[in-house]
This record gives sequence, C-alpha cells and structure tokens, in this order.
Amino acid sequence: MAAVKPKSATGLPKTTAAALSVILAPTVVGTLVFLFLEKDPFVRFYSLQVLVTGLILIIIQWALSITLVLLPLAGLVTILGFVLWLAMIYKAWQGDEWEVPVLGDIARRIMKKI
Repeated sequence: MAAVKPKSATGLPKTTAAALSVILAPTVVGTLVFLFLEKDPFVRFYSLQVLVTGLILIIIQWALSITLVLLPLAGLVTILGFVLWLAMIYKAWQGDEWEVPVLGDIARRIMKKI
C-alpha cells in the first residue's frame, strides 16, 4: 500500500501546495491565497518566504538601477532571484523546509506574528 500524503486545506498534498505557492509568486495573488487560506505551517512558510524574498530582491534591483554604474548588478540580482525561485520550488516539492539565507529567518519571524 502506498503511504497517504498529508493534505493541505486546499486538498492538495502539502508539498504540492507549497511548491504551487512558490510557482505562483510572480502573480502575488496566488501566493497570498495560499498564505491566508492555508493552515499548514509548511505551506504558509513557503508562501511567506517567496513573498519576502521577492520584495527584498525588487528593492535591491530598484536601488541598483537608480545608479547607472551599478545597473549591471541589477541583472545579476535578477539571475539570483530566478535561481532562488527554482530552488524554493524544488525544495518545497521535495518536502524540505529550506530557508533562503537571512530572508528565510525574516519570513519565520513574520509568520509568528500573523
């Protein structure tokens, strides 16, 4: 017999719900749906972590883009963001509660407050 995977409030396996919340991060709304409707801490953590990471990277990109000298670094931040996004999707799908360095800790602290 196959092991029964724990389900989330959406009826999806929690790993699938967490990965889907990260995949939907560019739409923001999809990720917010998982963050506020989901009860499972694993799914909520990934939803919040991808929002925090995206917001911080956008702020860094904006700050680098203001000065033309640092503009090439903004492109590197975009690549870093894409790699982190893919890593979060993979880790969520595998069931690993992986934290993005520094930003994952910020997401955990925010999660305790909401």
